Amino acid sequence: MEHLSPTELVQWLADAGQGQRAAPLLLDVREPWEFDTCRIPGSQLMTMASVPARQEDLDPAQAIVCICHHGARSLQVAAFLERAGFDKVYNLTGGVHGWALQIDPSMPTY
Repeated sequence: MEHLSPTELVQWLADAGQGQRAAPLLLDVREPWEFDTCRIPGSQLMTMASVPARQEDLDPAQAIVCICHHGARSLQVAAFLERAGFDKVYNLTGGVHGWALQIDPSMPTY
């Protein structure tokens, strides 16, 4: 597992938009009310509690960036996925809160 800063992720997404590298799956592991409050565009909700039962829905060949509020829950999910055999797993350091502070100040925070 690797750690990814919001600025590194925004660069990755820009590169993917230009076809320079494949886009990662943005896996948001927060609760639905948190996801409804704010989210990184293009992210997919899969609550932390549902990941073990739904891991077969994920492509182990695709890079996965795990996202939560500050980075603690996503770190746990990233570690779980890594133990399950996913080898392209990243944790977004600072989570959506860090994204709001560093990338999108118009994003609501909580």
